[in-house]
Amino acid sequence: MPSFRHDGCDFHYEFFGDGPRVLLFNGSGASIESSTPLITALAKTARVLVHDQRGLGRTSVPPGPYSMAGYASDGMALLEHVGWDTCTVVGISFGGMVAQEFAVTWPGAVEKLILMCTSPGGAGGASYPLHELLGLPADEAFDLRLRLSDTRFADAEWVASRPVESAIVEGMRVAATAASSKSEERLRGERLQLEARRGHDVSGRLHLVSAPTLVMAGRHDAIAPPSNSEFIASRIPGAVMRTYEGGHMFSAQDRKAILDIRAFLAGESLSGQPA
Repeated sequence: MPSFRHDGCDFHYEFFGDGPRVLLFNGSGASIESSTPLITALAKTARVLVHDQRGLGRTSVPPGPYSMAGYASDGMALLEHVGWDTCTVVGISFGGMVAQEFAVTWPGAVEKLILMCTSPGGAGGASYPLHELLGLPADEAFDLRLRLSDTRFADAEWVASRPVESAIVEGMRVAATAASSKSEERLRGERLQLEARRGHDVSGRLHLVSAPTLVMAGRHDAIAPPSNSEFIASRIPGAVMRTYEGGHMFSAQDRKAILDIRAFLAGESLSGQPA
C-alpha cells in the first residue's frame, strides 16, 4: 500500500489509469474508496494520482487545526514524493478549494486546472457551511444535505421518476447510515477538515493562476452555487466556465461533464460549447 509521510501525517495514495498526469483533490469527507466512480471515469483517459487527504480514509489523523494552505502543501509534497514536476490538477468541492490554493501558490506546477462545484471564498462567495450540519439531528441533517446537494431533491416524486438521481439519493442514504459506525478518530478528522473550510479565501489571488482552466458547476447546486464558479472564472485569465444539468454531483448526472473533462485534458477547445 503506497504511503509517504509529510508534516506529521502518514498519507495513503494510489495511481489509476494511463495518459496525461492528473492530481485529484477529493471533496469533504471523501476518500479514495468513496470516490471510485469519479476516479474510474478520469482514469479511462488519464494517469490519476489521488491521496486520502489528512484526517480521511487510510491517511492518519494528526492533531489540528488543519488549514487550506496545509492541504495544498500536502498535495505538493505528494508530487515531490512521486517525482512529478507538473501535472493537471483537478479539484471537486472541498478539493476544488484545495486545488485553487495549490494553483495560486505553485502556478508553475499546474499544466491545466479543472475546478468542479467549488467556491473561492471571500468576496467570491463561500460554499455552504457544512460544519453547521454536525449539530443537527441525523434525519434533519440528511434532509438538508439532500436539498443542498440538488435543490430538486426536495421533490421525492421527481427523484423517484429518475433512475440516476434515485441512485444518488440512495447512495447518500447509505453513506449517512454508515457514518454512525465510524470511529471517533475518523469523525475527528472529518470535523477538522470541515473546520479548515471556514478559512478558505483565494478570491483576491485567483489572477495568479497561469494554467488553462476549466470551471464546472451544477445548475441546481446549493452547496457551491453557480455564481461562485462564475466569480472564479471571471478572475482567472482565459478560464472557461461550463454549467451542467445537475447539482453538487453533476458529474454523475450530466454525461457532458466527463466528456468535457476528457476533451479539455486532450487539448480540445471548449469555446464553441454553450455554457
